[in-house]
Amino acid sequence: MTAEALSLQDVASGYGQHLVIRNASLSIPEGTLCALIGPNGHGKTTLLRTISGLVPCRGGTISLFGTRTDSLRPDEIVQAGIVHVPQGDLLFPDMTILENLRMGAYLPAAAKFERQRLEEVFALLPKLKERRDQTASTLSGGERRMVGIGRGLMSGGRLLMLDEPSLGLAPIVIDQIYAVISALRASGRTILIVEENATRIAEIADMLHLLDNGRFAWAGTGADLMSSPEILSAYLGG
Repeated sequence: MTAEALSLQDVASGYGQHLVIRNASLSIPEGTLCALIGPNGHGKTTLLRTISGLVPCRGGTISLFGTRTDSLRPDEIVQAGIVHVPQGDLLFPDMTILENLRMGAYLPAAAKFERQRLEEVFALLPKLKERRDQTASTLSGGERRMVGIGRGLMSGGRLLMLDEPSLGLAPIVIDQIYAVISALRASGRTILIVEENATRIAEIADMLHLLDNGRFAWAGTGADLMSSPEILSAYLGG
């Protein structure tokens, strides 16, 4: 029986007095790729930020492999095994690729395995090894996205969360990003991904969950989505 990696039960969160996420429940089995889809501005990024502790959880529970994380600080959540690669990557522009990657292993538990994980990242993303001394500010959008993913992998987390990894990239670069995501999925990693291109992520996701106004409105496989014209039309502009 597959273990439950991430569990959300009736989660609520938001900013100031405004609730963005309302009564959100979600279960992600270990070793699967789960995608959050839905209209822009309806809470997908906020939900990831809530899971990673950047936005306080105001109700409900969040658990990683059965251990509650909703009351932990962001650094404690990273140490528990949740890694968040944010939208826009947020690299350190004056640092090199290598220095940015090493920042992903800053916690003591991750630092012990820095060399091993660096080799794994370079094996997955060989271009980063070739350019490891290049400053992040000189990279293209696709290269920055690769560094962001690589830095996330350096922590050795048990759950990898990616926020719109293909946003704003050229089609050929999106293909490269998806090749990396597919390789991570094939390696058995547990992945939660927010993706604006629902039909593209449907090709590789095990399950898709549609978030509408902070609540889950639909869930299904990629095949379910592609055979649901009413969902594509109403929520995804298809």
